[in-house]
Amino acid sequence: MTLQVNKLAVAKAFGRAAQHYEQHAELQRQSGDALLALAPAGFGPHLLDAGCGTGWYSRYWRDRGRELTALDLSSAMLDASREQRSAQHYLQGDIDHLPLPDACVDGVWSNLAVQWSSDLRLALQQFLRVTRPGGSVLFSTLLDGSLHEVHKAWARLDGRQHANRFLSEAQFTAATAGLPSRCQSQVITLHFPSALSAMRSLKGIGATHLHDGRGAQPLTRSQLTQLEQHWPQDTQGYRLSYHLMYGVLCK
Repeated sequence: MTLQVNKLAVAKAFGRAAQHYEQHAELQRQSGDALLALAPAGFGPHLLDAGCGTGWYSRYWRDRGRELTALDLSSAMLDASREQRSAQHYLQGDIDHLPLPDACVDGVWSNLAVQWSSDLRLALQQFLRVTRPGGSVLFSTLLDGSLHEVHKAWARLDGRQHANRFLSEAQFTAATAGLPSRCQSQVITLHFPSALSAMRSLKGIGATHLHDGRGAQPLTRSQLTQLEQHWPQDTQGYRLSYHLMYGVLCK
């Protein structure tokens, strides 16, 4: 359940995506909208958006009268959030070691960020630590089975890892054991006109850092042709599937 995550490399990957992030963030919006459905009445009034990205959901809560502290590992993402006046406060920091005092917010919102944590349980404990009694933590993350199309297509070419693997449901259950949580899962499948556009969508949201490293060679035309042949598709196009878990923690 503990990963060796190069946080500097993760921050740089997301920083490179900051200026075009929102045009590729369909998964984040679908996930966030599903997470909104789990929000308790009166969620707030002071919220931490942990892993805010460009501030899409900070703005959602801000427009509904909440006070927002937007936190991200990437300074470029925070700059993009600040440019759109997404929150009242901005803070660069790591969700595994939140630079905030105990019980300083009424709730934590974290949409598709904790999969970049080195230790899921630690991140969730950090969220609970900064939440006042009576508050809630809402989070979403990715589980094993996500991006299986990427793994399947590339396995036929070089057998190397070209997308991260995520915690299994059993590992997620172990990481959240004993925490005051209720969780539910969902599979979201996005469709693209080509394998290349599917891979570009991953680059567009900054999800390009591989924990195990990657080769330095660019994609060749021959490899692209082979990927197109082996990439799973259906009548709607080339698929990218995500296995999501949504959680609510009550303080």
